[in-house]
Amino acid sequence: MTVMKNIRKFAGSRWVQHLLFWLLSYYVLLRIFATSPGFQKIDLIYTLIFISSLLPGIYLNLLVLIPRFLSRKMYFPYSILLLACIGASAEVNILTFSKLTDIILPGYYFISYYEFGDLLKFSLVFTGITTLLKLSRGWFMLMEARNELIKLEKENAETRLDALKNQVNPHFLFNSLAGIYSLVLQNSGKAPEFVLRLSDFLRYVLYETSAGMVDLSRELPAMNDYVELQKLRAGKSAEIEIQLPDETAGWQVAPLLLLPLIENCFKHGIKGAAGPVFARILISISGNRLQAYLENNMGVSADEGAPGSRGIGLVNLRNRLELLYPGNHELKISRDEERFIVTLSIPLNEKTSLPGH
Repeated sequence: MTVMKNIRKFAGSRWVQHLLFWLLSYYVLLRIFATSPGFQKIDLIYTLIFISSLLPGIYLNLLVLIPRFLSRKMYFPYSILLLACIGASAEVNILTFSKLTDIILPGYYFISYYEFGDLLKFSLVFTGITTLLKLSRGWFMLMEARNELIKLEKENAETRLDALKNQVNPHFLFNSLAGIYSLVLQNSGKAPEFVLRLSDFLRYVLYETSAGMVDLSRELPAMNDYVELQKLRAGKSAEIEIQLPDETAGWQVAPLLLLPLIENCFKHGIKGAAGPVFARILISISGNRLQAYLENNMGVSADEGAPGSRGIGLVNLRNRLELLYPGNHELKISRDEERFIVTLSIPLNEKTSLPGH
């Protein structure tokens, strides 16, 4: 793995890429310039000088013109300067073979085999290819950076979701334990049943909600267990109703979204209320969406759950909904003198079966 990583790093080096490009270009031009089927020493030197005369104009374009003009969308001045650069490269080639080679290599006699127009074509081709390669490399780097940003955003979203769920789980755990505690104090024969309900509920919350999506057939029974546990604290005088859909197989949903709303029915409605108390929790499936309607009486602490509340349960719920279903969920909270009403609508995911199942 380390060797492959080093190879990819080496191949991705800018210097290595430039070297490979010019080696390939050298070979192509050598085949064009060769005076015989076999490469002669004079051919090797001529090709090297020819390429060297093109380098100043090409790298002036790559290092100066593209970053300062083309990248800033200054297309007109870039076009003018690029044409001047291409023309200058052709002139440099003529000057190199007519003057400089006699000084640098006095033992050889070179002439320029190409007219100014032909040299313009060579310069234009090399400038065009190197410009496209630079722009494509920049595009790939941009795509790589964008993919890395998407990956980091996803990891950040998952981290935030985990943090929110870690805040939520203990909050509901303590409320459930309080219900069991009151049952034990009464020495009720129903204690084993509710201990089992609590066990199932905790097992679900602690071990089955780590995935992004859970089966609705597991999520809703856990909500029912929670309501049954809270009935212990509410007493027989409280009117508590929960309705769940009959058919939930094949659907998945993000875990623990309903718990803050159900918990608020008991925390802000039934707990501490002076008059008649009630809570109605109606869950249904419409098409591919989960619809929840929750209604409870206005208790003495109901203001904590009102719109704009800073209660941790609703704040966390709103944050999770924004992360999980951006623009595809609906949470409405309303109240009057007697009732506190919450409606929630979220999309359901269809459960995919494994091949062969």
